[in-house]
Amino acid sequence: MNFLKRLFSGGGGTSDDKRSFYVYVRPKRCDEIVEVRIDLMNELSQEDTGKGYFVRKIARGVRCPFPAELLLRFDQNRRAVETQIKDGEVVSAEEYEQWLATKTGSGQPSE
Repeated sequence: MNFLKRLFSGGGGTSDDKRSFYVYVRPKRCDEIVEVRIDLMNELSQEDTGKGYFVRKIARGVRCPFPAELLLRFDQNRRAVETQIKDGEVVSAEEYEQWLATKTGSGQPSE
């Protein structure tokens, strides 16, 4: 029964860290920074060569009408090797945290 519980509950918080890859994007002409989560086990597509993976994502903020398009490439071990972005820029996790803090003063996004 524990196996089924783990299977359908996601297995806890630590497995998510191994499965997830985060990118922080500021779409062009916007102040907003968008957190993009990539599930490394479910969202990657294999390259035609069979030597790596890729994923395309559209990042759109809550208050920003302009989307940014991401193309990320990963090696066979699902480690990021290349990031391309159109109509935006990739920013650091620290910049994202600072942006959140300036929007609410507490580090949580306001609605």
